[in-house]
Amino acid sequence: MFTEEEFLPISLLQHLLFCPRRAALVHIEGIWSDNIFTALGQNMHERVHTTEFESRKDLRVTRGLLLRSLTLGVTGKADIVEFHRLDELESNAASVDLGAIKFRDVRGLWRAYPVEYKSGHLRHEVGYEVQLCAQAICLEEMLGTHVTEGSIFYGKTGRRLDLVFDSQLRLATEKACFDLHSVLSSEKTPLAKYEPKCAKCSLLDFCLPKVVSQARSVKSYMDRVVSSDEKELL
Repeated sequence: MFTEEEFLPISLLQHLLFCPRRAALVHIEGIWSDNIFTALGQNMHERVHTTEFESRKDLRVTRGLLLRSLTLGVTGKADIVEFHRLDELESNAASVDLGAIKFRDVRGLWRAYPVEYKSGHLRHEVGYEVQLCAQAICLEEMLGTHVTEGSIFYGKTGRRLDLVFDSQLRLATEKACFDLHSVLSSEKTPLAKYEPKCAKCSLLDFCLPKVVSQARSVKSYMDRVVSSDEKELL
């Protein structure tokens, strides 16, 4: 269990799984910069959060719901949490497996369904899927329910990627949260390592992976030369 003082933002999970150094640059060094991808994403999130709540016959939609998990040690804000009213048969089953909740002001049982908004085309991306699963685990702790499914909505194509929060995804999420706390608790930014994906990173000009990696290689070379010279003198 984590305390509130140890909570880390859920949004850092996608940074961590893209690159641990990036997560540290954002959280430890306070560095952030938008590129076209992050700007589009930010614009989409602002549009999503313009209305906090809406209600229809069998659907209640909450935007910007604050989340937290003592088990994972994370906190954040959900883009959207949909609550779907269950029919009588589903309600009977849900009352047994604790997979539904009841609102004071409306009849019936409801199931929580988190939706995360992303820019771009529909695709599988582990960082996004872990982020959404972490939101589901937060909802489970907060509402005393069981959240089995959710979706990632991709703005470019206007399509949803439906996800099942199975044991494999939950384990990956728990591990990512553990790794996040481990990386950031050291308060040391990991060393840079240049990879092709670096070209898409909005922090490329701050991280300078090619330059930093070369500098490290030069230092390693000089250390080996000095060590060799010292051995010859002996």
